[in-house]
Amino acid sequence: MIGKGGKNLPRMELRPVGIVKSEIKEPSLVVKWHDLDWRGVLEDAKNEQSVISEILIYDDFTGILDGIEDFSHILVLYWAHLASEEDRSLIKSHPMGRKYLPEVGIFATCSPIRPNPICVSAVPLLERKGNVLKVKGLDAIDSSPVIDIKPYIPSYYTVMEVKVSNWVEQIEREVAQALKGKQ
Repeated sequence: MIGKGGKNLPRMELRPVGIVKSEIKEPSLVVKWHDLDWRGVLEDAKNEQSVISEILIYDDFTGILDGIEDFSHILVLYWAHLASEEDRSLIKSHPMGRKYLPEVGIFATCSPIRPNPICVSAVPLLERKGNVLKVKGLDAIDSSPVIDIKPYIPSYYTVMEVKVSNWVEQIEREVAQALKGKQ
């Protein structure tokens, strides 16, 4: 056993470097009855991939984006600011609120509901204008604080022969099936 909550470690402090402007106003995944609950429909998850958002970097970070426009994709790290302190104590859940899937630890999911609600999205960078980045497919809620941006470099982040849980494959099949029915 390591101990409880890193009490003897130095305090960490994050400060936002910017904010997200998006048409996504509410999370589709929330905590309800000590489990995750999906409030949307499967198509919503895929529709978010076409949403165009802006990342506004604060003026006191002028120059921090210089050279980012040389990359086609970026990693955006942001804080899921609507996750309450109580929600963040969730330890296990059914993935995406699917009660028929096995309950797993939060770290086995990509849920924004976690002890430190740090989320990451790899997105195409469409345009940079000064301190504003235009991106596609960022799943952040409007007004989410941005805590970091990194260029996506395939040789750093690409992993070959990836294994995922069976429940992930099932959710991917359900989303694909729902999208077929939408056509």
